[in-house]
Amino acid sequence: MGDTRSPARIEEAQHRKAEVLRLRRRGVAFQEIGDRLGITKQGAHKIWKTAMNEIVADEVTTYRAEQLERLDVLLLKANEVLERHHITVSNGRVVTLDGEPLQDAGPLLDAIKTVLDIETRRAKLLGLDTPVKQQLQTEQTITYAFEGVDLNSLR
Repeated sequence: MGDTRSPARIEEAQHRKAEVLRLRRRGVAFQEIGDRLGITKQGAHKIWKTAMNEIVADEVTTYRAEQLERLDVLLLKANEVLERHHITVSNGRVVTLDGEPLQDAGPLLDAIKTVLDIETRRAKLLGLDTPVKQQLQTEQTITYAFEGVDLNSLR
């Protein structure tokens, strides 16, 4: 849902936010900021806190995008290793089996592990592995035993 305020009110709010941030960076107290802008100390603090949350959210979005791009490059490299033909070499000589070069599974397995690690990191960045909340219900009976107490005297 869009902002229903007039363009002039939106511009005024943006100016006020910029001024709160500017004054706060200079170390001005919230009470003084409020006094200068004709708002309460609490109002100045709320504007500052909202602005700081927006900045952090923007930085997180930028960081996440940069990391995803980096993971894409790494994934391409790992896939290149997966597609290559790897032969086993021992003491500088190609190992053969029935006259054919023996495939070396080591680089292939390492590349598979790398791909899985990249995909795990991607899932974490995107929040795909967030645990599902589960509710457990059990039926239990609790029995209390009172020793040395006459229950009839409690009635």
